[in-house]
Amino acid sequence: MKRILIRMAFISSGLLLYAQEPTITVIDSLYREDQFYAGVTYNLLGNIPEGVSQNGFSGGYHIGFIRDMPINKNRNFALGLGIGLSANSYNQNMFINKDSSGSISFSLLEGSNNFSKNKFTGYLIECPLEIRWRTSTPSEYKFWRIYTGVKLGYVFAHSAKYKGDLGKIKHSNINEFNSLQYGLTLSVGYNTWNIHCYYGLNPIFSEHAQLNGSPIDMNSIKIGLMFYIL
Repeated sequence: MKRILIRMAFISSGLLLYAQEPTITVIDSLYREDQFYAGVTYNLLGNIPEGVSQNGFSGGYHIGFIRDMPINKNRNFALGLGIGLSANSYNQNMFINKDSSGSISFSLLEGSNNFSKNKFTGYLIECPLEIRWRTSTPSEYKFWRIYTGVKLGYVFAHSAKYKGDLGKIKHSNINEFNSLQYGLTLSVGYNTWNIHCYYGLNPIFSEHAQLNGSPIDMNSIKIGLMFYIL
């Protein structure tokens, strides 16, 4: 019985010493940041032709993955290269119509032509390239960030929808859309909330798209929020 009590005392002492040892936190000195993103934007049109105006809410939705590549020892300065998907709609008063032969025409909805919906939408595969600065450390998950760069997008699908006095009209496969879109990006914020801006450097429509005999040089401007996840 005495031997059993001695053994139990040794075991209890060992467990007590183990419990008193400090917990060791392993710090990843080769960490990466913000490799997934999701965002929502309010879409504006720049270089609007005379007579064209936006109405209602024009939204954009963005998701993707960016490979974070730190380029300094502290890993708070990095490059990011990624791929993602984006859907962007623009509500306005420019009517896009397609006749029986497939020819596209652009005109203004004005006067007595009442409508509840008139928008065009583009769906893109995007490749963002960013220069990234942040105040992160291997153990700090809440930090300031400034990410800026360019985004290249390929429009793989698009449509134009109208609902009004003329009925319900929907067109797709509109060749007058520019298949390639590119622009400048900027994301600034702290922790979860980040303001995101995009400024398109080329027109949404090709040179073949004309309104009242003039090219439609409208470009895309997006302002919203971007959320980053490890």
